[in-house]
Amino acid sequence: MLRWYRSGFSHVPPREALQGTNLKKLLRTVEALADLGPELTADRDFRETARAMLAAVMEASGAREAVLFSFSERPSLLTSVDAQGFALLPEPSLIPLLPRHVHTLTATAGPVLLNSSTYDVFLSSNGNVAPELFKCIRPLKVRGKLAGVIALGRRPGEAVYDEDALDAFEMLSHYVALAIQNHTLGQTLAQRVSENLRLLASLHGFYDNALEAFATAIDVKHVNIHGHSLRVGRYSQAIGEALGMDPTGVASLRSAAYLHDIGMVAVDKRLLGKAAELNEQESHEMRDHTIIGHQIVSQVQFPWPQIPEIVRWHHERADGSGYPDGLHGDEIPQAVRIVALAETFDAMTSERPYRERLSLGATLQELIRLTPQKYDAQALQALLIQVRRDAVGTNRIPILDPELMHLSAKDVDQMAATLQHKISQDKTFLT
Repeated sequence: MLRWYRSGFSHVPPREALQGTNLKKLLRTVEALADLGPELTADRDFRETARAMLAAVMEASGAREAVLFSFSERPSLLTSVDAQGFALLPEPSLIPLLPRHVHTLTATAGPVLLNSSTYDVFLSSNGNVAPELFKCIRPLKVRGKLAGVIALGRRPGEAVYDEDALDAFEMLSHYVALAIQNHTLGQTLAQRVSENLRLLASLHGFYDNALEAFATAIDVKHVNIHGHSLRVGRYSQAIGEALGMDPTGVASLRSAAYLHDIGMVAVDKRLLGKAAELNEQESHEMRDHTIIGHQIVSQVQFPWPQIPEIVRWHHERADGSGYPDGLHGDEIPQAVRIVALAETFDAMTSERPYRERLSLGATLQELIRLTPQKYDAQALQALLIQVRRDAVGTNRIPILDPELMHLSAKDVDQMAATLQHKISQDKTFLT
């Protein structure tokens, strides 16, 4: 064990201390500690420094998953600086903290092992990441003030964090705390968040009510798409939040999603209810709803400039097979890719005149199969994050209707691993 470093060599001879510990692991920890000096003083982007520090912590503690959070006071928020090893973690990960969480983290000395009865003691589940992913945390403090948190996930073989691992973790955490504190002092995150919230406060009340009414009016034209636009808005918002988008970006997504099918008001109701396959002329008429919708919203001055392009391009696909403009890959903006995925997800999990609804599991598996050829991998991973949170009950307001939710967290984790493997195999698809 590493207890000898606390009391000094005069009390515990080094030879005796080393007899009961893993010498190689001890040496790796000391080497990591020595390497942190240059990392802390390097003149480079802090994310690179954070990545190197987190790698050192993972090596010393034997963790295969870890994330480094910085802490801001107004609002009280943990924001990920770097994460490694997790198959399903948004970037950035955000964990709002209540005063009791801040107090407990500040009062805690050393690493803490987490379990089902202690998650809520230290962390809130109101952010875009589930605290259940973490097995051990270490509050980072400088002069008694909370600067951040390191959270460790699983170890190889699901091994527990033993005393040696926790000692190594503790040793390196002091130096990481100094680095994160120096970094936080130069940031203005709290100011930016406050400005965004003030902006949204002046817009949300009117626009949300008005656009929800528009969404309802769009969908009421045919009973088989009742609630479609509202659900696409909800799914798009959830994906944006899991991706760590700022409140303004999330509001823009939700609003555009509410209006994405506004061009349907010009489509013959007969086509919407047709059970058979559409002929060529009917298909062209159906596809024209994107162009008509774009013309409609382009005449309105919204506070979010992305709305017209989302309305026009929400049926575009990365491989160029979409419409109306046949865009490819990065020609499609991220916000469009998010709404496109949300729209397809709802269409697949909803009943249509020409087919029955698909199960949630079958829908997600099919979307994974079609990613990244047609759909955005980051958006799909964010959707899986929110589905997992529904599965474990950590979403304050579930994003899925109860009749859809028939997956366990383990099922979602397996899908996330499949997606991650597939992306690593297909990463050259669009290059």
